[in-house]
Amino acid sequence: MKARVQLLEGMTFVAESGSGHAVVFDAAPDVGGRDLGPRPMELVLMGTGGCSAIDVVHILRKARQDITGCTVELDSERAPEDPKVFTRIHMRFVVTGRSLSPAHVERAVKLSKEKYCSASIMLARTAEITTEIEIRES
Repeated sequence: MKARVQLLEGMTFVAESGSGHAVVFDAAPDVGGRDLGPRPMELVLMGTGGCSAIDVVHILRKARQDITGCTVELDSERAPEDPKVFTRIHMRFVVTGRSLSPAHVERAVKLSKEKYCSASIMLARTAEITTEIEIRES
């Protein structure tokens, strides 16, 4: 996997993935940023939610569950001192579908957290990661 990060101006950067996609990120205004994009650690948190969401949807579809939506809401805390690593991450999965099996949804979230999501497994080395599940009928 490869990526490239390039300074645009001030403290605003563009990151390009090896697969050809780009995202702009910026530093906080108190260190010279202009609030033109998410902070790098916000991208880490968003990527972790995305990694888990992809796992959960993929697992549920393989289990032939009629899933119509999946949202992951993340809440985190970071260490007060540098390096300000994540110390706590709570992931709330809101899974929508028709006649979803709660056991299947719980299994999918557990498999993502413990086996498949490399982002959350990596972050679990410094952060306590907790999950919560809400199933909605669509």
